[in-house]
Amino acid sequence: MADVWSQPTQRRSGTPREFFISVEVYISNKAAAALRKPVPRKKVDKRESARPLSVLTDDNQRKVREKTSWLNLARGTNAGDHWRQATCRIAEEGEGCILNVYIEETILFQSVYLHLLNHTDIRHADRSLFFRRDCLGIHCASHQRWSATLTTEPLYFGFPSTESLNTWLALLRSYALPEVYGRTPSSEGGTYRIWRQVEVTCIQGRHINTLRPLGSENLTPNLPPPTDGESRNEGEAVDMDLFCEVYFNDVLSGRTVVKKSLGDPDWHETFLLTDLPPFERLAVLVWREKKLQRPPSIVGTVYITLPNFRRGEYVEGWFPILCGSSTTAGVQAGQIRLKLKVDEEIILPQSAYSRFMDTLDSRNYLEWMSDFDTKLKMKHLSSELVSVAVAKDMLVNSVLAQADREVDGTPTSHNTLFRGNTVLTKTVELLMGWYGKAFLEASVGSTIRRLCAENIAIEVDPLRDPLRSKSVKDIERNVETLVYWCQEIWNQIYSVRAKCPSDMRRLFERVRQLVEKRYKTKGTSDSSRDLPWQSVSAFCFLRFIVPAILHPHLFGLCPGLPDLPVQRSLTLIAKVIQSLANLNATVQKEEFMRGVKAFLEESLPAMFDYLSVVSTPEVLSATPQKSEELQTMHRAARVLRERKQSMQELHREAIPLLPHLLDIPRHLSVIASAIVRQCDDSGAPQDQALKTLYMRCSDFEQQALFRVSRVAASAYEAELQNMASSGESSAPSSYNNSRVEAAGPSSPTHSRRHSRPVTAPALHGSPRPREAISDPSLPTTSSAHARGFSNSQVDVSATVQSPASDASQDNGSWPIRRRLPPSHPRSISTDSIPVFRPSPSSGPSFLDSLQSSTEDTSRSKKGFFKGILRK
Repeated sequence: MADVWSQPTQRRSGTPREFFISVEVYISNKAAAALRKPVPRKKVDKRESARPLSVLTDDNQRKVREKTSWLNLARGTNAGDHWRQATCRIAEEGEGCILNVYIEETILFQSVYLHLLNHTDIRHADRSLFFRRDCLGIHCASHQRWSATLTTEPLYFGFPSTESLNTWLALLRSYALPEVYGRTPSSEGGTYRIWRQVEVTCIQGRHINTLRPLGSENLTPNLPPPTDGESRNEGEAVDMDLFCEVYFNDVLSGRTVVKKSLGDPDWHETFLLTDLPPFERLAVLVWREKKLQRPPSIVGTVYITLPNFRRGEYVEGWFPILCGSSTTAGVQAGQIRLKLKVDEEIILPQSAYSRFMDTLDSRNYLEWMSDFDTKLKMKHLSSELVSVAVAKDMLVNSVLAQADREVDGTPTSHNTLFRGNTVLTKTVELLMGWYGKAFLEASVGSTIRRLCAENIAIEVDPLRDPLRSKSVKDIERNVETLVYWCQEIWNQIYSVRAKCPSDMRRLFERVRQLVEKRYKTKGTSDSSRDLPWQSVSAFCFLRFIVPAILHPHLFGLCPGLPDLPVQRSLTLIAKVIQSLANLNATVQKEEFMRGVKAFLEESLPAMFDYLSVVSTPEVLSATPQKSEELQTMHRAARVLRERKQSMQELHREAIPLLPHLLDIPRHLSVIASAIVRQCDDSGAPQDQALKTLYMRCSDFEQQALFRVSRVAASAYEAELQNMASSGESSAPSSYNNSRVEAAGPSSPTHSRRHSRPVTAPALHGSPRPREAISDPSLPTTSSAHARGFSNSQVDVSATVQSPASDASQDNGSWPIRRRLPPSHPRSISTDSIPVFRPSPSSGPSFLDSLQSSTEDTSRSKKGFFKGILRK
């Protein structure tokens, strides 16, 4: 990224700062049409002017009818043409900040008022949207930006590296406002902020495009046909190209790859949507592509009401795919299996977690991970602990200390050294995931994507060909193909060996030295002399590179699960590379794999050199040469540190730490709330260390609830005073007073189990425009944050809500209802379907209008063809 930095002559009180950043910006078809330069007007002769107006404007009409929605981003064949080089200018203007985006250095594309945005408006864009990494999305309304055309499309920027993306994301957020609630600690009980995240996994579908009434398992032949005019009975087999799109609050947030199947596709794709604004709705649209039809047609939609899910728990089940809009859906066109996890945490200032941090620092972090895994059965907390350790720069030291204890030097342990699933090996996997993402991409990313794109199918096992359709020559050619791709991948792995991160090198060096010291490998047999190198390869290959070759979609190396023939090819390649990493050139277990022996023997010297390089710390030069990009990032980080010094505590902590965008209070809050939920369900732990940790978690969990309840009570009292001054006597119906819980420090632990507030409290009936908020420390009551103690909080044990109270919550296009406990504890999907009825106070949602336009297009096509037949 070629950046130009305009150094200020004074500090904030003097000349304002100004940044110029060169990035790539995504230009949708609609925005590109507005940027086109006007064509010079030609002289029109009389013959042309006499033509009908429809003939002269036919090209314009065709452009108007063309689908220019940004929903098609990166789906077409010319997706790369949508990205254009741009120059961004970030300029401070008084207390505000403006981001100007220039195309071709002179054309002003858009201007964004950063000081009017929330932190949640500036967040990562999922790589599935553009099939590229390191993309940033800025979501802003019309009053928060200027553009040549009226648009609600998010702005998407592409960065050359993860480090540059993280740096500029943190700097942009320093000008935006975090979601902070409460006043000073002395008057209102304290401040807090909110963090939200949704994890969605599209696993598979079944009976897609088969119509049946909602809630029925039997097909009904009397139902109307689908919108594309094709119905499918249960006995018919129709090949379909299907993909899904995930929408959060009517914004496209992720997309699966296209899968060809008979209505039962397998996707197995996970979308992690983090740093989200207040929950409203989540939808999964199922699309069908056709060779002769563009754009693709909608099969149906899965509507998910996020407030109905308990926080921090995985929910997996079959969700119905509904036809029509959310207000008219009564027919399902199949089902899709989804796995969801909804997180929403109250985050206090970091000073509130001091005793909790002291308890964590009293032991090795790997010991806590072992206790969470074995005693509390909470494996998912390992990543949160690793994040805290990385932020405090303690992870590598904790891993090295644990490695010293695990390498005991007994003769019986060297055969299985570092090959079992211990806490050390699991932590090293997380460590390599933190520090080695770019290294892994450089090692195998491009080659694996090329293999998947070319749809390489390799099979060298005759037993997997029951029909004996392949001759001996076919098997030999497949072996040659296998050797070719193994050589391609190994050459790429070996060529980037010097790019191994320094933290991984430190770890591999300590492991190699420990094994050499404990097992006395010098002067022994060849097998023992290879043990230090095999211990390094046990981490670098067995737990990092080889798993990425086997399952590239899990490591973000390719979009979606590869097809079965490609998966088989990757499995064979992974076997060969792992044999090479084991320093074993004799493949005797499988006869059909002996054809790669020559490749293994020729590559062994290079493997020894590779293991030596990655387990030796890099020698830093006295005067390191820094690139222009790196120098600019360092300047941005320095300015960010200066800006933080003048911020309030919670505002400063809401900006994630560089270079990995870590948020220590947020990670601690996730750990604490998970421990409290687990111990409330299964009882307090018996282990003394865990019991102490549980007490610390309960302390500031109660403190968090106390702060939320105080803000809620203040807001409720203010509303009562306003109503009293206006002559009204009844309590506000838009606010549920029964949810206000003054949970002081003496409140019992178990009373908080199902009454934990899911968002910050605010009055639903008192929206306030964003720009009218003068004091950021005051409780925000804008519509963007009006998600307080409403009746929309529903868990698995909730009861049915009365019609009167349900009607009071009908504020959106997706009304929310309470539901009975589901019959199957692992699948609450059917019970989470909202009651679909129109809302008089709000118009149709974006998804409803999208489906209506698609249905109208389909009906118009049918009418057009009928007219031709009549003629």
